[in-house]
Amino acid sequence: MQVQVNTDNHIQNDEALAAWIEREIVAKLDRFGDAVTRIEVHLADTNAGRSSDSDKRCTLEARPAGRPPVAASHDAGRVADAFSGALDKLVRVLDSTLGKARDHGRDSIRGA
Repeated sequence: MQVQVNTDNHIQNDEALAAWIEREIVAKLDRFGDAVTRIEVHLADTNAGRSSDSDKRCTLEARPAGRPPVAASHDAGRVADAFSGALDKLVRVLDSTLGKARDHGRDSIRGA
């Protein structure tokens, strides 16, 4: 799984941040295996450096193999909190999306 980290001009993108993000993503999304080929992380300061309660935004976009991309985002006061919130949401979206795809070929109890 490829992880690509993008930041705006108000959030410093360094190797420590990218390594931490990649470790967290691999830990949470490892169970999806090869079903997810790439994750794009977009971090932004929505107030351009001015401080407020929820001025950091993280948007995560997952690219499931052979399916359209899915995304989740979260706003918080700190980059770490915004990332963690978005990652939790993305796990739920992938569970729903990939779970429905897995169950699509099964017989329904309403079927016969």
